[in-house]
Amino acid sequence: MLSFLMRRHVLASIAATLVAMLAPASADAAAGPVSASQASHTQILSPVNATGDLETVPAGLRILLEDGWKTYWRSPGDAGIPPQMDWTGSTNVASVEVHWPAPHRFSTLGIETLGYKGEVVLPLEVKPERPGDPISLRGTVDLLVCSDICVPAAHQVRLDLPAGTAAADADAGNLIARFTAQVPGDGSASGLAVERVWADTAQNTLAVRVTSVTAPLTEPDVFIEGGDWAFGKPDVAFEGGGKAAILTVPIAAGPDPVTLPGKPLTVTVVDGGRAVEAPVTVSAEAPAVAGRMADLLPFLAVALLGGLVLNLMPCVLPVLSLKLMSVIRQQGQELRRVRLGFLATAAGAIAAMLVLAGTLAAFKAAGGVVGWGMQFQQPVFIAAMVVILLAFTASMAGAFEIRLPSSVMTVLGGVGGNGLAGHFAMGAFATLLATPCSAPFLGTAVGFALARGPLEILAVFGALGVGLASPYLLVAAFPGAVRLLPRPGRWMGALRHLLALALAGTAVWLLTVLAAQTSVAVAGSIAAAATLAIAAMTLAMRGGRNLRLAAVPVAVAALAGTLAIPAFLGHRAMAAPDAAASSAQWRRFDQADIGKLVAQGQTVFVDVTADWCVTCIVNKKMVVEREPVAGALSADGIVAMKADMTSPDAAIMTYLAQHGRYGIPFNVVYGPGAPHGVVLPEVLSEDAVLDALRRARSAG
Repeated sequence: MLSFLMRRHVLASIAATLVAMLAPASADAAAGPVSASQASHTQILSPVNATGDLETVPAGLRILLEDGWKTYWRSPGDAGIPPQMDWTGSTNVASVEVHWPAPHRFSTLGIETLGYKGEVVLPLEVKPERPGDPISLRGTVDLLVCSDICVPAAHQVRLDLPAGTAAADADAGNLIARFTAQVPGDGSASGLAVERVWADTAQNTLAVRVTSVTAPLTEPDVFIEGGDWAFGKPDVAFEGGGKAAILTVPIAAGPDPVTLPGKPLTVTVVDGGRAVEAPVTVSAEAPAVAGRMADLLPFLAVALLGGLVLNLMPCVLPVLSLKLMSVIRQQGQELRRVRLGFLATAAGAIAAMLVLAGTLAAFKAAGGVVGWGMQFQQPVFIAAMVVILLAFTASMAGAFEIRLPSSVMTVLGGVGGNGLAGHFAMGAFATLLATPCSAPFLGTAVGFALARGPLEILAVFGALGVGLASPYLLVAAFPGAVRLLPRPGRWMGALRHLLALALAGTAVWLLTVLAAQTSVAVAGSIAAAATLAIAAMTLAMRGGRNLRLAAVPVAVAALAGTLAIPAFLGHRAMAAPDAAASSAQWRRFDQADIGKLVAQGQTVFVDVTADWCVTCIVNKKMVVEREPVAGALSADGIVAMKADMTSPDAAIMTYLAQHGRYGIPFNVVYGPGAPHGVVLPEVLSEDAVLDALRRARSAG
């Protein structure tokens, strides 16, 4: 069978020839009677008024809609019913093939529908059983037309074409041809091509890569049909100056996305007046596209800047305090040794960031949900961090100095010393402590990386590591700057104890996070086991041989217990909402409620937060809980929703992924004036929140 593209060119040529040859005859185009219903009118048109000897007779189903009304495409989207046609009452009609011009997308309160408004003509190919004989086309057309309400419309349409020489009418022919040109073809006329489609089951998305060999892409959209899945509105990432784009579509509903790879789908891409339709088979992996470095470079620059800003966030301050003591103690040493120490710290920060990137890439490839700082959702990880912080606290307070280069204890204790292993461990620890923080530029870079493949993840996280390590690299480049610091003296003892107190405070904060994830009893048990382990380590390093022999087993057993307690007890089931979420002001996050509340005219403030997210805590203390923001959030018509990520929550992770985010904090304001939400910056300000609330409340 000829493709529709070839057939429509043939039909257009026939119609044009008939128009040119027979226009002087002043014959009227064949048109059936108009069928009128509420808000819609239908009619069958044909550019010819007789069957002639045509093997296929061109026609069109014209649908006129009143202002403010719409009807649906063959695939309506999240709601609606496609037009239904029944031609069984026809005479001398073997088949009627309907072609569908590219639809428009209608977005209402998060509901995506596809269809038409105003006027549309669905081109028809009417194949007679006996070419040359009269045709009597009879049809029932059932439409669903919608405005503020939806109304079913049943239309009876007909068209009678006699036998004989066919005369043509330019007006009807041009009208049908205009909409025929909007029917997506194979791309040869539009210059568009669907290059590849692949599923990202971890992020619950489908990605479509489209290219243009003519004009650059401007506003591409994609409509996907097939299977039992429903798809949302795409996020668009342009490549090559608009010559290509990746359209990432959230999977809104349907079977488990892991079953998508290998499935056949029909993909329609529309860009302005151009369109392409292609049958595709979903791949399991993204394409390895050469030459994408130009698209990656801007995000590497953003990642570098985001890593640099991380040094100013409160998460990294404990490590900076350790490094400050190390710098002061290096005064008087040869510059080569100072440079090597700082290079080792920078190497530790970068290496830890790359290990984190590799872990996230592997977890994503295995189908897991990934995000920035999500390791702090794991009680075992937090327990290990508590032990390390307490070890640093004891070392800073002078409890012990470890200089045995062959053991793990050496790496932990040597952070306060001069060994390169200690400097390296300090840099790695800086990376681990930085991950609960979200800084400006960080979300953009991490979101780009985690939405793509392993190469992008490693590259962006490597740039983050370089940005985080940049202060150490700067001192390594100019080691003589260490001499500008005050000389060591008795004041260092007081400073050491002050910094030890800061480290101990960080450990206590992590224990409160553990208590929120598990229970106060579990957090208390971990604190006791960790304290016992550090005390045994102190005795083992400061005591004699017999005391060391007795203390080492106790330290090992206590360390094992510190990690075993959360591993065996796991996450505590949340029996009741936390205090903030259950208060009169805050309610628990439910994405399905957002659209309903906005439809009722209310404004919704969504706060995605976690107890381990330092930036979230700063936002809360400095902006959200202070006037005038606190008063605005408690006003009538304002609903404050808390999405708590302290423990893993798949629904919240899906919500973040739908917005292209993989880290927190994340704050959005919805309302009648902003049904799709106003996204706030990572670091909140009073003006930003109040302005977003005003914009969301305004229905204009």
